Amino acid sequence: MTQHFLTLLDIESEVLDRLTQRGIELKAMQHAGEQFEPLHGKVLAMIFDKSSTRTRVSFETGMAQFGGHAIFLSPRDTQFGRGEPLEDSARVLSSMVDGIMIRTFEHDNIMQFASHSKVPVINALTDLYHPCQLLADVQAFVEHRGSIKGKTVTWIGDGNNMCHSYINAARQYDFNLRIATPTGYEPDSEILAAAGDRIYTCNDPMEAATGSDLISTDVWASMGQEEEQKIREAKFADFQVTSTTMAQANPDALFTHCLPAHRGEEVAADVIDGKQSIVWDAAENRLHAQKALLEYLMA
Repeated sequence: MTQHFLTLLDIESEVLDRLTQRGIELKAMQHAGEQFEPLHGKVLAMIFDKSSTRTRVSFETGMAQFGGHAIFLSPRDTQFGRGEPLEDSARVLSSMVDGIMIRTFEHDNIMQFASHSKVPVINALTDLYHPCQLLADVQAFVEHRGSIKGKTVTWIGDGNNMCHSYINAARQYDFNLRIATPTGYEPDSEILAAAGDRIYTCNDPMEAATGSDLISTDVWASMGQEEEQKIREAKFADFQVTSTTMAQANPDALFTHCLPAHRGEEVAADVIDGKQSIVWDAAENRLHAQKALLEYLMA
């Protein structure tokens, strides 16, 4: 049976822990200039319905460093933008390449595609989940503080795809998650319910930040929500992560953000650029964590 990575729940917890350590190893190898090409001759198709900087560069660079090749496919370059059935595209593409990465809107589409693919399909972001970012975030935390198991993590802001992935991460990496959202912007109730009592939700960011080991947030208006920007700015005004928010957390607490960030909106400049920020480590770790994933799925 083909192993896909559509959410963090697709891979066993023990394997995810090994992938974190492997990502750290691969990072050290790359920094040392060591050449390692386990995917020599392999091809990854990268399908983008949504634009991206970090996702494209990290996957394409990872494949190059592994001795493989990546093909960038936008809606203009494929039949995706012309209405070809997903199952047909999946059958054809998976007969030609060794792995497929998809960044798209509806999560159901990637599930349908994967069900007809003969090669691993990787979710590089949907409206419901962003699991690759969690691989990078967890790796960054582990690099700075050791195991995240049993820690307290706080999500402040929109109950969006990143929030959903943090909920799944709490289940898979065994940490407690506190979520603070404005009223009406809570995460999906089914995803929340499936995680059980390890998740605590509220509408007060200061309450959620108290005693936390890691605080994370995201932009107030995600891609495709730009028309809601002014409404969201008003609703989320009290949900900016500031030095006051961080002071509610544990003294050695860390801060991360999936980027791009809007300083002065969801996060204050002195937080994202401050000593507690692991944002830039997590951003770099998109390369190394995803290389560990590619090696696991495709080597």
